[in-house]
Order: sequence, then structure tokens, then C-alpha cells
Amino acid sequence: MNVLCASAAQGLVRALQGVFLEFTGARIHGSFGSIGQLRDSFLAGAECDVLIVTAPVVGELQANGRLAESQGVLGRVHTALATRGDAPRLDVSTSEALKAALLAAPALYCADMQRCTSSKHFGAMLRELGIYDQVKPRLRSLANGGEAMRELAADGRPGAIGCAQTTQIRYTPGINLAGSLPPQFELAMVYSAALSARAVQPDKAQRFIDLLTGARTRVMRTQVGFEAVPEAECRAAECNQQQAGDAGSVVQPQAGGEAVARRWGFFR
Repeated sequence: MNVLCASAAQGLVRALQGVFLEFTGARIHGSFGSIGQLRDSFLAGAECDVLIVTAPVVGELQANGRLAESQGVLGRVHTALATRGDAPRLDVSTSEALKAALLAAPALYCADMQRCTSSKHFGAMLRELGIYDQVKPRLRSLANGGEAMRELAADGRPGAIGCAQTTQIRYTPGINLAGSLPPQFELAMVYSAALSARAVQPDKAQRFIDLLTGARTRVMRTQVGFEAVPEAECRAAECNQQQAGDAGSVVQPQAGGEAVARRWGFFR
């Protein structure tokens, strides 16, 4: 079964591959990348049974008949800061504390600022803080948020900081979620999974959407960084949220899942 999936949900999809295989006998063949990249691939005719992107893109593609009305909401994902696992906890509760922490960092890791919404936002935040030019030589921009977080984990210098979506931070060994951005800089996006109108395996695709977004995996989604979104707010997000999500080149997932989602316990 073919899944086109935003990088923000990559860890969740990988963790459920083994579970879905045991439930249905179907293997998931996934491609992960930026929202814009996935949208373009989908519209160009890429094989797709399930599309996992931001809520407004789902709404747009449903309106033109490319996606079926059937969908489920994974949740809201915040953009946040990360540090190595052995680093002291950062104080980023105010704009002044955030500014001081960023100025003190020997390196700042993020995804491509030209293609990634969360990293574009990070760049705009640096400019609003008035420190972009000062920290520019220390910016380390990678293809996607997951890669940026892995590079952060490998950086042995004390005080290095990364900016990515919470789901990517929590799925990267060796780093910690350092804190949310101060309220004036907050960025959050709602992600949905929807059935492709040209799905080859629509029944299994719907089962996968139900597994991803249903009650059985609610704890798991929370643990990897998805916040529950009230139904009314989901409808509003389709109208108001900006398109886009995390960036990155399309990559193929690893086989299996996280110990078959810890033997169907779906994390605790």
C-alpha cells in the first residue's frame, strides 16, 4: 500500500508499519517529504492510497475531487527547540531568554529555510529578535528536520541548539526537547490523513487511516508529539491554517515498526 507522508508524521508511520502488516498482511511503501513536494507528487500522479499532509492541503484536494471525503486527524504539531541529551535545560520562556540562548549557541541546526515552513519561521524569528546576521555563520541548514536533529545529536559542542517539529525531536535519539517557543513566536500545524480518490487498495487504506488517527493509537500519538485537536478546531484549521509543513527530500522508510509498536501496546 502506497503512502505519501509529511516528514512530521514519518516516525509515527514507521512505528506502525509492523502492526499494520500483522493486522492486514499489507506492507506500507512510503515516501516522506515536504508538504509542497508531496502535493506536487500527488498531483503529478504518484501512486498513493493514503496522503498525510496538513489539514488545509487535504481540504484543497478534497474540494477538487483528488481525495475522498474520508479522513482522520492525527493532531497538532508544534515547532520547538532541541538540545543534546546531556545539555542543561534551556530557559526560552521569554523572548529575551530565547535571544540570549541563541546568541550563546556555537551552532544552530534547522531544515532548509527556503523550503520548510518551520525553518522559514525560525529564520523570521531570528530576524525579529535582531540577531540573524550575528548567528548566520553558525546556522547549519539540512535537507529536513530529522536530518538536522541527527546532526545536532552528533555535535559534541556544549550549547548547540536545533529547531524542528516536536515529532522529529522526540524521534531522534541523543537529543531532548528543550522547550516550546515563547507565545509570540509559536507555530503549530494540524496534520490529517486522507484516502486518495485513486487508491488501489481503498479498504486497507481506510483501515490504516483508522489505525493512525483512532483511539487505539491516541497515547502513541501524544507520546511522539501530536496534540489532540477538538473537532470544531479541525474544521477551522482547514480554513485558516497556512499550507506547508516540514521539508526534506523524499526518502524510503525502513521496514518494520518500533518493535511492532511495542507488541501492540502502542507505547505507554
